[in-house]
Amino acid sequence: MSLKPRRIVFEEVWTDLRETVQQVITLQGIKRDVWSNRFVDVYEICVAHPEPLADRLYLETKTFLENHVQTLLEKRVLVADVQNASKDESAAEASPSGSGSYLLLERYYDAWIEYSRGSQYLNHLYLYLNQQHIKKQKLNEAEAVYGCNNHGDSQEKMEIGELTLEIWNQYMIQRLGNELVDQILSGINAERANNSSGQYNNKNTEVIRGVIQSFVAVQEDRRKGSLKLYQELFEARMLEESGQNFRIVASDLLQVCVSQYMERIIKKFEEEEKLAKIYLHESSLPKLRKVCEEEMVTKHMNFLYSECKEMVADEKSTDLRNLYILLKPVTDGLKRLIEVFLEHIKEQGKKTISCMKGDSVRSDIAWWGFYEALNILIIILPPNQVHIQFVENMLDVHRKYEELIHTTFKSDPLFLGALDKACARIINEKHSNNQVCRSAELVAKYCDSLLKKSKTTEGEIDQKLTRSIIIFKYIEDKDVYQKFYSRMLAKRLIHEQSQSMDAEELMINKLKQACGYEFTNKLHRMFTDISVSIDLNAKFSKYLNDNSHDTGINFSVKVLQAGAWPLGPTQVVASFAIPQEFEKSIRLFEEFYHINFSGRKLTWLHHLCHGEMKLSFEKRNYIVTMQTYQMAILLMFENTDKYTCKELQTSLQLQQEIFQRHLQSLVEAKILLLSEEKMNDDTEVSINVNYNNKRTKFKITANLQKETPQEVSSYAQQWPNEDIKTNNILTNGDLRRTINKKAFETLKQQ
Repeated sequence: MSLKPRRIVFEEVWTDLRETVQQVITLQGIKRDVWSNRFVDVYEICVAHPEPLADRLYLETKTFLENHVQTLLEKRVLVADVQNASKDESAAEASPSGSGSYLLLERYYDAWIEYSRGSQYLNHLYLYLNQQHIKKQKLNEAEAVYGCNNHGDSQEKMEIGELTLEIWNQYMIQRLGNELVDQILSGINAERANNSSGQYNNKNTEVIRGVIQSFVAVQEDRRKGSLKLYQELFEARMLEESGQNFRIVASDLLQVCVSQYMERIIKKFEEEEKLAKIYLHESSLPKLRKVCEEEMVTKHMNFLYSECKEMVADEKSTDLRNLYILLKPVTDGLKRLIEVFLEHIKEQGKKTISCMKGDSVRSDIAWWGFYEALNILIIILPPNQVHIQFVENMLDVHRKYEELIHTTFKSDPLFLGALDKACARIINEKHSNNQVCRSAELVAKYCDSLLKKSKTTEGEIDQKLTRSIIIFKYIEDKDVYQKFYSRMLAKRLIHEQSQSMDAEELMINKLKQACGYEFTNKLHRMFTDISVSIDLNAKFSKYLNDNSHDTGINFSVKVLQAGAWPLGPTQVVASFAIPQEFEKSIRLFEEFYHINFSGRKLTWLHHLCHGEMKLSFEKRNYIVTMQTYQMAILLMFENTDKYTCKELQTSLQLQQEIFQRHLQSLVEAKILLLSEEKMNDDTEVSINVNYNNKRTKFKITANLQKETPQEVSSYAQQWPNEDIKTNNILTNGDLRRTINKKAFETLKQQ
C-alpha cells in the first residue's frame, strides 16, 4: 500500500469502516485482512488530499457510538416487552434483593462488559487518529486546570477510548444511575444479612462489583483516576445506608455484656472490611471503617468503659485486647483505658513493695505473717535481703506488664509510657513527708551484692546487672544513687571484694550509657587510682631492695585521690597510736612517696585498713583476717598477758566508742576474755589461751554502727571536695612480720 496522501470519497470508506466498528464494539469476530484494511482506512481518512478528514471521522464515530449506546439502553438493558418482563419475574426469585429489577444490574453488567472490552479494541483501531490528530489538539494539563483553549475548538476532543467511556456515562449511567445504585445497595445489604459467614454468591458478587467498577472506569482515563462520579453517585449513599445498618446492629447488641458486644463488633468490622475489599474501590475502605467506628464505638463509649476497671483489675487479656482494637482508631479513645491501666500497675507495684519488711528485723530471722487489715501476705525479710527483693520484685512487675502490653496492646507506645510512669511513681514514692525514699540506696545495694565475690557466674551477673538498669532509669534522684554506688564501689575496691574488675567496668559502662560520662567520671578515677597503686607498690618494693631496707613485714598501700573517693572528710581522722611494728614501713613509704611526688599531702585512713594475723595456740594455728584496730589491740599482748580496758584505750589513743566496738568483736570471737560481763574502764582483758575453733581460717569484723535514716539522708547530700592535686589518702597496707610471742606468729595488714 502507498502511504502517500490521496483523494478519497469519505462516504464509501466510512461505510466499510462503520461495519467494522460495529463488529468491534459488539465483540464480533473480524478477519485479519479486514482488520488490517480498516487500519489503512483510518490512516487514509486522516491524511486525505486535499483536506484531511480526521474531524469528520471523529464526529461520525461519536455519532455512531451515541446511537449504539442508546440502542443498548432501550433494547438490551431496559427490556419493556411483556415476554422479557415475565422472564425478569422468574429470575428475580433467585436474586439477593428479592426484586425483579435486580436483573437490571445483570443486563447492565453484561452490556458494560461487552462495550468496555470493545472500546479497548476500538481505541487501538483508531490509534493513528488518536496520536496524530487528537493528541495534538488536546489541552495539556495546565490548560485544562486554568481553562485555556488555544486551539479555537469549542469542545475538547477526546481519544476514541475516552470518548467511548464518556458516551457510556452520558447516555447509560446518567440515565440509570439512581436505579443501579438502589439495586447495588439492596444487593449489598442482602449479602450483609444472609452471608455473615463471608461466603458470597459468586454470580451476584461479580455483577455488583462489575457495576460499581464501571462508575470508576468511565472517568479513570480522562480524569487521571478521578473518582468524582463514583463518590457522588454511589459512595455517598453507600456510606449513609451503611451507617444506618451499623446503628441498628449496635442497638441490638447493646443487650449483651460488654465482652460479647466487643467480640461481635470486631467480627462485624472484619465482615465489613472483607465486603469492602470485594465490592468497593480501595479508597472507600477507610471511609466505611470510620462510619463503622462512629456508629458502633464512638457513640457507645460509656457502655464500653462500663466494665473497663474490672477488665484491667482481673487482667482479662482477651477483653482488653478487643477493647484496645476498638478504641485505638477513636480520637482520645484510649485515654481512660491508659489511666486505669496506669493506676492498676501502681497498685500492684505498691502491694509488691508493701509486702516487704526487714530493716527492723534481725538478720538471722525470716518469717511469714498475715496482715489482716490489708488482706495481703507480708513477707518479713532479713535486712540483707530487702534490696534483692525490692529490685527483683519490681523487675517482675515491669516484666509482667511489659509482656501484657506486648501481647495485648501491640507494644503501643502510649501503654509503654504508662508503664514507665507507674514504675517511676512506685519507685520514687515517699510514704510520708518525713520518710526518705530508699529506692536509690536499695538499687545500689542490689548492684553491690552482685559485684561482690560470690558463686554467681559472670553470665548471671551480666544479665542481672543489665536488668537492674531498668529500675535504675526510673530513679529520679540519680545523684543519690551515684553517691551510694560510689561508696559501695570504694569498699569493694579498697577491701578487694569485687567479683571481677571486668564486671565492675561493665557496670560503670552501663551507667555511662544511661546517664553520660559526667555521671561516671569519679568512678573511672577510682579505677585509675587502683591501677596506679599497683604500679606504685611495685616501685616501692624496688626502692626497698635498692636501698637494702628490711621492714620485717610485707606492706602495700593504695593511694587514692581525695576528691574522687567518697570516704568522708580526710581532715578529721580518728586519733590512733600506730603500733611500732608498722612504724618503719609507714615512714619508709612516706620517704619514697615524697621523693617521687613532692608537694602532696598524705593522710592515713587506718580505719579502712585490714590484714591477716597468724595466731598460734597450743592446739592449733589460725589465720585470721581483721581490721587494723583489732590487730593493734592484739599486738598489745605481745609482752603483757593482761590489761584493763582503760590501759588499752590509753595506749592505743582510740576514741572510746571505736575502742569498745573493736574490743567487743574480739571478745565475741572468744580470742579475748573479759573479767566481767559489762565492759568498763577497770574491766580486765586477757588472752584466751584455750581458744578453739573448727575453722583455721576466718575473718573477724567489728560491729558496724547502723546508720539512721537521717544519717543516710545527710550522707546523700555530702561529697568530699578536696583538691586532688595536693591531697592524697592512703587506705591500705599489706603488713607481714614475725613476732616472737606464744600467741602470735605472723602479721599481715591490708
